[in-house]
Amino acid sequence: MSDYSDTDKHEDMKVLHSMGYAQELERRMSSFSNFAVSFSIICILSGGINSLAQATSGAGGAAIGIGWPLGCFVSLVFAVGMAQISSAYPTAGGLYHWGSILGNRFTGWVTAWFNLLGLVTVLGAINVGTYYFFMGSFGTPYFGLEDTTTIRILFLVVITGAQAIVNHMGIGLTAKLTDFSGYLIFATAIALSVVCLAAADTYEFGRLFTFSNYSGEAGGNVWPATSGTWVFLLGLLLPIYTITGYDASAHTSEETVKAATSVPRGMISSVLWSALFGYIMLCSFVLLLPSMDEAAKQGWNVFFWAMDTQANSTVKDILYLAILISQWLCGLATVTSVSRMIFAFSRDGGLPASKALAKVSPTYRTPVAAIWTGSILAVLFVWGSSLVTIGETPVYTIVVSCTVIFLFFSFAIPITLGLFAWGTSKWDKMGPWNLGEGVFKLFAVLTILAMILIFVLGVQPPNTPALYVTVGFLILTGIVWFGFERRRFKGPPIGDEVARRSAEIAAAEKAVGQK
Repeated sequence: MSDYSDTDKHEDMKVLHSMGYAQELERRMSSFSNFAVSFSIICILSGGINSLAQATSGAGGAAIGIGWPLGCFVSLVFAVGMAQISSAYPTAGGLYHWGSILGNRFTGWVTAWFNLLGLVTVLGAINVGTYYFFMGSFGTPYFGLEDTTTIRILFLVVITGAQAIVNHMGIGLTAKLTDFSGYLIFATAIALSVVCLAAADTYEFGRLFTFSNYSGEAGGNVWPATSGTWVFLLGLLLPIYTITGYDASAHTSEETVKAATSVPRGMISSVLWSALFGYIMLCSFVLLLPSMDEAAKQGWNVFFWAMDTQANSTVKDILYLAILISQWLCGLATVTSVSRMIFAFSRDGGLPASKALAKVSPTYRTPVAAIWTGSILAVLFVWGSSLVTIGETPVYTIVVSCTVIFLFFSFAIPITLGLFAWGTSKWDKMGPWNLGEGVFKLFAVLTILAMILIFVLGVQPPNTPALYVTVGFLILTGIVWFGFERRRFKGPPIGDEVARRSAEIAAAEKAVGQK
């Protein structure tokens, strides 16, 4: 970061001080690191592989050839809107601040809770996905392990604990590993594509644009029997579920140099590069399949079935190892994102034990309590929800199906508020990364339409219980706000409160050794 001058440093701190916050976290992340943390969480080698059956057991090849670009555009719509706002308000826990500044205390508080719930559950889901990939690639074939709740939770404790330790030790180490993760994802996606194309029997490019209907038994019951139109639309959940988590660029704003330009670029580029390389990788995989009909029958096991059937065993294991490491690094970056959200919300008193959760270690310049709290909550969520079932469906499955709804809802709130706040006293100054009023408002309207689409798709069978969980959480949120938080929660500093914090800001920076 040789191009990060004292003037740049002063400007970053000036922007942060103008929002009433101290530079307690350490700015050690370059523009590439900010991109890499979001690119690592998106991780096409995680969601793109672990959720493949949503496409192959749905509309078949067209779910990838046509559906992947469409679903990626849906995610890009949110990223563009968030990027515009992030340039004006580059703070940790960005969405919470945007929801408060562009709306009010209530909209900020709701945004924070939906984003936090989504981040904690998605951390659990990512590491559960890593567990099942490990079991399919090495655990069962080489070590003879069986999938039990005990083994699953022990695995999660080990890998999540390791992710927390790395985060605990400083953003410098975390950034180096997520930088490495960025390169590893690029290299592994290319390698997997080459292996798939080399091992393919024929190149039936037409299958990428051929619509099928593998719902019901034909697709291993991944989707209940439904119409061809619906099964194609449901397949959009593969790219939508995969291309998320880019809010990490905003959450690490206070650790990123030249944040007002680096953060929006990090968001947009992480989505675009993930969309492109994911498309190449998944199209290559579809061409690898010896038969679409046979692949659809495999259901959730389609990736391992195809690789076992077509790929060289040694090459396959090397790829599996690279994918496994990438998935662990995906979880590592997610711990970073979760902890910064907890830290940011807590320093404004938004959580129980806020003083402890908002404390930054002078030694490591990281929010240690927030790191470990987010990690422990993710493991407890998986453990507790795996033990309880509603009917025959584990609560874990129901909640995870809500995760993306929660996350995208937390994205949509500030963007929608920005649609009406642009040009008013709430948002009268745009950041240096500025698309202009017309483009932003177009994408804000598209965000509302995209949110409706995601919600409708997210509560379709077999995820019908997600509707009741989401509505129940909305009702609970209303009860908590009007019953308790409306009188207690003050929200982020605004107006005169910012000026009153000057002495407090100076003391906080001195305590962590910030010069």
